[in-house]
Amino acid sequence: MNSNKKVACPLDCYDACQAEIIDENIKGSKEHFTTNSKLCVNFAQLLKEDYHQSPKFNNEDISLEESLEVLSAKLKDNDASKTLFYEGSGNLGKMQAAVKNFFTQYGSTLTKGSLCDGGGGLGIEQGRGSIVNPPIQKLIDSDVIVVWGRNFSVTSSHMYNLVKDKTFITIDPIKTDIAKKSDIHMQINPKTDYELALLLTRFANMQDIEDEEFLEEHSEGAEWFFDITRNRPVVSYEATTGVSLALVNQFFELIENKKVSFVVGLGVQKYFEGAQIMRCIDSLAAYLGVHKKQAGGVWYLSNSSHGYENQFKVKSSIKNKKVSVAQVDFSSYDLVFIQGANPVVSAPNTKAVIEGLKNSFVVCFTTTYNDTCEYADLIIPASSFLSKADVRLSYGHEYKAISNAIENPKENTISEYKLASVLIEKFGFEALKSEEEILDYYTNKTVEYEEFETFEFIEEVDVEPLYKHKNSTNFYLITAKSKNSLNSQFTIDNHVYLNESSGFKNNDAVKISSSFGEANFTVKLSEDIKSECAFFYAGNKKVNYLTPNKEDEESFSAMFQEVLIEIELSSTL
Repeated sequence: MNSNKKVACPLDCYDACQAEIIDENIKGSKEHFTTNSKLCVNFAQLLKEDYHQSPKFNNEDISLEESLEVLSAKLKDNDASKTLFYEGSGNLGKMQAAVKNFFTQYGSTLTKGSLCDGGGGLGIEQGRGSIVNPPIQKLIDSDVIVVWGRNFSVTSSHMYNLVKDKTFITIDPIKTDIAKKSDIHMQINPKTDYELALLLTRFANMQDIEDEEFLEEHSEGAEWFFDITRNRPVVSYEATTGVSLALVNQFFELIENKKVSFVVGLGVQKYFEGAQIMRCIDSLAAYLGVHKKQAGGVWYLSNSSHGYENQFKVKSSIKNKKVSVAQVDFSSYDLVFIQGANPVVSAPNTKAVIEGLKNSFVVCFTTTYNDTCEYADLIIPASSFLSKADVRLSYGHEYKAISNAIENPKENTISEYKLASVLIEKFGFEALKSEEEILDYYTNKTVEYEEFETFEFIEEVDVEPLYKHKNSTNFYLITAKSKNSLNSQFTIDNHVYLNESSGFKNNDAVKISSSFGEANFTVKLSEDIKSECAFFYAGNKKVNYLTPNKEDEESFSAMFQEVLIEIELSSTL
């Protein structure tokens, strides 16, 4: 390895770490503001990954050249509209978009929506016009940080280290690591976040701590929003949200006359009306005036490409059909090309995913052999992130991470840019810009944060609570990130976590069912789990047998937690 080289972590994390080569070792970059010389657990585990290096066709090892010939022949024999390009977030470097350029020119069906943040992102966009986080210095300069549905100290460890001396308030059904570090933990009932946002807005008005100057600028929308909060008695929120009014009073005692930030996670919007729920939270923050302060603001999973021009964009005359990523029926396509994704674990309704893959010709373009590869007809190994230059833009903060190629690609592997270039040449499509030109653009482009000019408060809320349909034997399904894994990578925990009040015991074998499917699990009891909730770590190989392959209300995205489940003892695992 060469010295003084930069390496960007490609993983799907808020922090977007950058490392550098020092004395032949990969260490956290000193020059990268959020990394600040320290590598996180996920980056460290990534460096130990066993990368797949053998192309396979029908379970037989072949050469890279042979795998590209098989792919080209299949694409030439198929109707382009009967192929699907399915891209995951296994690598978030900008150069990964090269392959999509080819499949767009080819005429493949593409996906729309998100398995991750789509509903919440739309809600923020509807209020502010774009999904852009404030400069991280505003978070650093705040006094109080409200962590809403996000295990901030685990999923954003570098960002957390910059603000760990602040006062924290956590709103989450689970007693997360950050909840245990917080002055207040509001252990809210699932899918009542919008109700709590309305209740807090009502209290802000009652205690005269709303931002009158901000509201004056947006008086019409603010009045409509506040009217929603007065539609029911204040005391009624205690029973539905599970948050006491005494705790709400403590909340305002902590934030009054303080600089406040809201750090919002994905858990709040994994529902049918996810956009509305997020918009209620963002409207609460606006009512308090945090958006326009010198310090504080609202952080979510932002659009990391905001302000950048897509360097892989194809001619506007090309119109591809798009299907909701939450509702993809893989069996509808003669060929499915999967890049950097593991839908057998990560997509909703695993049974439907597997059945669909069994009835299509599946190509997996991946760095590691994952669960979806079991159903692949053709596997093409992607080169390691250490062997290709790239730029990683962060969705957690404004700092980019630069990646140089610090080692040669392994034999029989190929980079995304190279694969796209080979296919484009074979099919006679418009060539990509040079690799150097694209990298120079993303490396040198400077994007300045711009305050949004207007804010539109949500003026109507129509959310169907899950508690209206819940019976005494139902549990709420909740998923969240683990400190030892990232989605379906690394150390996977396949247990179901229940509160001791559930009536089950440690290591009980249970069958869990929903209206979408069933699976067997082993129970782990934890006082950190709210009663009547069943908690699963992201990447659990069985949990998505229970989740709906339906899209949410507005953003064509998945709604993993829009489900109630039943749990019973089982004799098998």
